[in-house]
Amino acid sequence: MQIHFAFALFSDMYNTSYKMKKRNSLFILLGFTILILSSCQKSNRFEIDTTKNRVEVKIHRFDKDLLSIDTTNVKKSVDSLYKHYPEFIQDFSDNILDTAATDTVAVCNLVRLYLMDSTFTLANKKTLETFKEISDIETKVSNAYTYIHHYFPNVKLPEVYFYVSGLNRAIMMNDKFIAIGTDFYLGNDFPMYKNLNYDYLIYNMRRECLATDLVSTTLFRMFVMDSPDYRLLDNMLFRGKVMYLLSVIMPEEKPELLMGYTPEQWKWSKKYEKEIWANIIDKKHLFSTDLILIRKYMNEAPFTAPVSQESPGRLGTYVGWQIVKSYMDKNVRVSLTDLMSDNNYQKMLENSGYRP
Repeated sequence: MQIHFAFALFSDMYNTSYKMKKRNSLFILLGFTILILSSCQKSNRFEIDTTKNRVEVKIHRFDKDLLSIDTTNVKKSVDSLYKHYPEFIQDFSDNILDTAATDTVAVCNLVRLYLMDSTFTLANKKTLETFKEISDIETKVSNAYTYIHHYFPNVKLPEVYFYVSGLNRAIMMNDKFIAIGTDFYLGNDFPMYKNLNYDYLIYNMRRECLATDLVSTTLFRMFVMDSPDYRLLDNMLFRGKVMYLLSVIMPEEKPELLMGYTPEQWKWSKKYEKEIWANIIDKKHLFSTDLILIRKYMNEAPFTAPVSQESPGRLGTYVGWQIVKSYMDKNVRVSLTDLMSDNNYQKMLENSGYRP
């Protein structure tokens, strides 16, 4: 009896211990699974809560006020523009109207001619319709500017203006403001755009591209390339850094939208990334200082000429972005401020482990 009792007691203890170990193992496995899933869901290690210390961007609607002018009483309306936009109208007059803001008579005449010109009637009407409500754009820019302020608190963020220019100029900026021409974002099917000489730019002339263009313009004004060599590599990784930062501060946007590619162009670039990189290396272009060659890789164009006529343009920027992404994934202790201040592009490439 004692032997059987002892065996039974040992058996019960063993079963209990086994069950506890099994249960603990399940808890450990469950916890590990949750950790893995949560880390997958939060792939952006720089993510912040944009509701805290928020930068609220209120866009100045110079475009709307200009297009709403009563052409029967232009002087009164223009006087109102001078009152509400005392600094901006100086730049608008200089750069768009091509006349001094102090010459109010000339300004009034030019505004009247523009508003009554039948060439721009359709564009002006479409602009007012397309940008009647812009709270979604203000939210996107506010979120991005909140990121910028969080990581670069010493940067003075610019005021933001919308304007129209009769498709004369897409962007104006100085130390105080960044202004975007809303008549450049009326949709890639807008009839007037068909007359443009650069049809490969039309795809991005859409409302959904405006916020991204505005924020990327802000970043390219904040950071200037500093490289004594000015090689293709330096250009690629500088722009790659800006693109990486743009992807961090606008995490909800698709990468192809950030890049300004069509879905098909993005897929092509991903599919042939290995061949693109091999082409750059094989042709010994990476360390070239030939400005013409560098522009072929970096500038807006129907395709990247040194690679293929089937390719999208600006593949230098695309590859640069992928290298920087690889570098930041591999070097998790590198902060955004470290990244943007690092101009040792040779070392960055070597430490990226980039292998497409």
